[in-house]
Amino acid sequence: MTSFKNVELGKIVDIEKGKAFLHDALELTSCEISVNSVPKGFKLPFNHKHKQNEEVYIFLKGEGVFTVDGKGIQVKEGSCVKVLPAASRTLENSGEGELQFICVQAKEKSLEQFGMGDAELC
Repeated sequence: MTSFKNVELGKIVDIEKGKAFLHDALELTSCEISVNSVPKGFKLPFNHKHKQNEEVYIFLKGEGVFTVDGKGIQVKEGSCVKVLPAASRTLENSGEGELQFICVQAKEKSLEQFGMGDAELC
């Protein structure tokens, strides 16, 4: 077994069905990551929430409205939103082109170390 694994997704806009999950592709053990592309004018036809995972959405391109517990948040390139597990969420692309983002899911309150607290120079 090697100390790394990589996968090539290609262009985000070309991802099949607009979403690529990395958990299986990279054999992730600490989180789920998805890379997403939402076409112009598309609105998710449902809300969802989680049992134990918080999510962080990192917006890379486009504009949209991210709704959390009924409150609409305007998002665009550079916007980052953390959502607690029990919060209801949905998303709409309100821009003129693709809305692209990365979503990271991890168990709420599970992070024990981060940054230089988990690093060693070698």
